[in-house]
Amino acid sequence: MEYYKFIIAPFICALIGWLTNYLAVKMLFHPREPVNILGWKLQGVFPKRQKELASNLGQLVEKELISHQDIQGVINDPRFKERLNNILNEYIHNLLSRKLHSWHPMLGTLLSSRVADSMQARLARESERVLPHLLQRVGEQLEQSLDFKEVVRKKVENFSMIRLEQVLYSIMRREFRFIEIMGAVLGFAIGILQSLFFFYV
Repeated sequence: MEYYKFIIAPFICALIGWLTNYLAVKMLFHPREPVNILGWKLQGVFPKRQKELASNLGQLVEKELISHQDIQGVINDPRFKERLNNILNEYIHNLLSRKLHSWHPMLGTLLSSRVADSMQARLARESERVLPHLLQRVGEQLEQSLDFKEVVRKKVENFSMIRLEQVLYSIMRREFRFIEIMGAVLGFAIGILQSLFFFYV
């Protein structure tokens, strides 16, 4: 009977280790609202520190991940300017070939293709001249109006804890499972050591 206790002890410790880690993972998100237990306030780690997490994440995004310099880099990229210029030229072409004709049918007869092409070329040159200045103004307005840190902070603060739990579990399901299994493995190992200690002592 005594040997039976020594054999079963590692399995009990493994169960305790697994259960402890399982509860630890769950307590990252639960309880979502504070619960008072004998004067001690209990709340999940993420719900309790959501505002602090939001603030820190906002600072991280602004300092390390994306900044106004990144936006300026995109705006000043020659390939971006070229694509934007092509869009403007396409708009000008559509305006002259379709819009003006639809506004007044007589324009279609009065404007020869040569005159329309000349107007389009002129407007295209003007848009190409104005585009760098326009992009610079857009960049300045974005820098004044867009606060990455504040945007991220508000979004994280308002992010549903239910949704956050679903997202993290979908990404880290294997890692959470590994934590639970390691709790069982360590518990089993501790149980064996404990059994050996009491057996020989």
